[in-house]
Amino acid sequence: MLTSTDHQLLKSKNISEEMLNEQLACFAKGFDFLDVKASATITKGIKTISATKRIYYEQKWDDYLQKDKTIVKFVPASGAASRMFKDLYAFLSADYQKPTTDFEKLFFQYVTRFAFYEALNEQCFENEWKDIDALIAGGDYKAVVDYFLMGDGLNYSELPKGLLLFHRYPDGPRTALEEHLVEGALYAKNNAGQVNLHLTVSAEHLPLFKKMVAEKQAKYEKRFNVKYSISFSTQDISTDTIAVDMNNEPFRAADGSLMFRPGGHGALIGNLNQIDADIVFIKNIDNVTPDRLKDETVAYKKVLAGVLVELQEKIFSYLQLIESGEYTHQQVEEMIYFLQKELYIKNPEIKLLEDAELILYIKQKLLRPLRVCGMVPNDGEPGGGPFFAVNPDGTISLQIVEQSQLDQNNTETQAICNAGTHFNPVDLVCALKKPDGEKYDLPDFVDKNTGFISKKSKDGQELKALELPGLWNGSMSDWNTVFVEVPVETFNPVKTVNDLLREQHQ
Repeated sequence: MLTSTDHQLLKSKNISEEMLNEQLACFAKGFDFLDVKASATITKGIKTISATKRIYYEQKWDDYLQKDKTIVKFVPASGAASRMFKDLYAFLSADYQKPTTDFEKLFFQYVTRFAFYEALNEQCFENEWKDIDALIAGGDYKAVVDYFLMGDGLNYSELPKGLLLFHRYPDGPRTALEEHLVEGALYAKNNAGQVNLHLTVSAEHLPLFKKMVAEKQAKYEKRFNVKYSISFSTQDISTDTIAVDMNNEPFRAADGSLMFRPGGHGALIGNLNQIDADIVFIKNIDNVTPDRLKDETVAYKKVLAGVLVELQEKIFSYLQLIESGEYTHQQVEEMIYFLQKELYIKNPEIKLLEDAELILYIKQKLLRPLRVCGMVPNDGEPGGGPFFAVNPDGTISLQIVEQSQLDQNNTETQAICNAGTHFNPVDLVCALKKPDGEKYDLPDFVDKNTGFISKKSKDGQELKALELPGLWNGSMSDWNTVFVEVPVETFNPVKTVNDLLREQHQ
């Protein structure tokens, strides 16, 4: 039974009672596991690019940049970086004073190598009149961590990853946000010298992002002879989802109010849908490298975009041919071959379709958003990967699938997963417009049945949370998808603070 306070909360979030009931029904019935037929591999589903073709696709993209097109670099950057520091939090609350775990020892042994070392040293001196070396020499390790994480110091525990200092340079350290500014100038500058960057951020961090952009934008515009157009958006609170208890009843906080949680990165499909662009690059905020390693990253970004442009040209030409009505039987066979061999779409019942049905089927499959996704060889990183999956219409196509979508107790599914060779690094290039220049309405291509339920806790009580279909899996389920192998060197995420000590970030 909803109270008047509940109704007010729903209204403030622009969530209808019907939407609330739909979410509660998801908890009651759960989500079916995704039916996968095989892992995508080099020999089946993942393209490899030869050295000659690499040059060709890079040039293809450089030529496209000279056209009057809008290119946007889209960077999911919301949320605090607190998970990066969970081991240091544990150290602060531990009953010992000196580094004991391997993580703690590594942090202090190489603390001088972090890009934030000088800033942290300054905070320690301002607060204690001692630098980091002096505090460590006196056994006061926890003071160093305190001034690193807490509000009386750098306050890194409350900052988003995009605003943390990641890499050192002779002219000063750079944040992850600055590295994305540099990347954008190197592969997303249009014919007018403009670089469009869009970041999704949390409302609480928006002023900090704007402040940093105001401080740094001119520096990089001058260095790369570009003009940045930087925009931000926040996750719409109407995409929040209700939390429930173990009996699937709405979870209520200590004050009796309904508890909602962010719906996960799948909610960002709405943010992406608001962008008016021909081509959009998508890459997470923490996957960046210092300049000395950027060449490979930039080259393969151009390769992915070149592959996308070539595929889009073919798709548009076929759609125009269909619209003309003047196509031959041979051309229809060519389009079917393209769907099967280039877009990896299989239809078990295609031979049963009449001529008119066949053309409608081809048009339906071609007239969709297109994405080319980089895939890296799997070296044990957790997360999603490339699979051939069964779609709601019975066709089989390439999908990025998260582990939560798979039935790990099914021996056949386990065998398919074990045969996987590649991992999803979230390295996408997307084409979002139809041949006539009209934007696709991206929510139309979401598979709403691909959400999942996770277990959380609040104030010592267990609860269940509802995650919306993920941005690059369920939310893009009905897109045309192509996988291309990219070197593992292009994937350098920062999940813990000690990841910044890896050679790729030094």
